[in-house]
This record gives sequence, C-alpha cells and structure tokens, in this order.
Amino acid sequence: MVLTVQVYGFGDNTGKTFVGLYRTSDAWPEVKKQYIGKVVSITNKSAVVSFDQLTPGTYAVAVFHDKNNNGILDKNMLGMPVERYGFSNNAREIFSAPSFNSASVDLSTDKAIGIYIK
Repeated sequence: MVLTVQVYGFGDNTGKTFVGLYRTSDAWPEVKKQYIGKVVSITNKSAVVSFDQLTPGTYAVAVFHDKNNNGILDKNMLGMPVERYGFSNNAREIFSAPSFNSASVDLSTDKAIGIYIK
C-alpha cells in the first residue's frame, strides 16, 4: 500500500518539512518515535511525500515546517509552537496534539491525503 501526503500552508519555500507516520497511539505524536519519518523539501509552498510498502491498517501523520533548518519544532517560552504544524485529517486541538484516533487514516488501498499546516 502507498500513502501519499501533500502538505499545504507554507508561507514560503525556506527550510524543510518533517513528516512522521505513526502506527500506534503509544508513540503518537512523539518525535523520533514515529514508525517512519521523512524530511522533504518545499516547492511552490507545498511538499509531497509518499510512504510505500505499507501493510493495511490504521496510521496517523504529523508534520511540521522546520523553517530555520535546526531539526526541531521551535516553541516559545510557554511551550507553544512557533513554526507551522499539522496532522492528518487536519485534526486540531487548542492546547495539545489531537488524539491518534482523530488523526487516524484507514489504509486498505492506496490513498492520498492533504494536510494544511498552521
């Protein structure tokens, strides 16, 4: 199976996009605990990444725009992200990441999804 993710909402083409694919809620959405992680370039204010050879099942995707290329999602003094980020299903919570279930995608055939980062 192939899951293709198109990420929109970049203000410009600087930096990179970090994309994490998760299979379980236990790891969600911890950086470095993803099932597969990829870093992709931004072109025309969007980014595309494909995950192939996946087994059927439930997955969730978390992305962030590493605008300054430092390899982390920068946060302010209150712990709030200052770089754009998003999740599959465009799931959002106000003060935390959405649940794995609200961001989950059922993969039983090849699928393409879009994520808008804010």
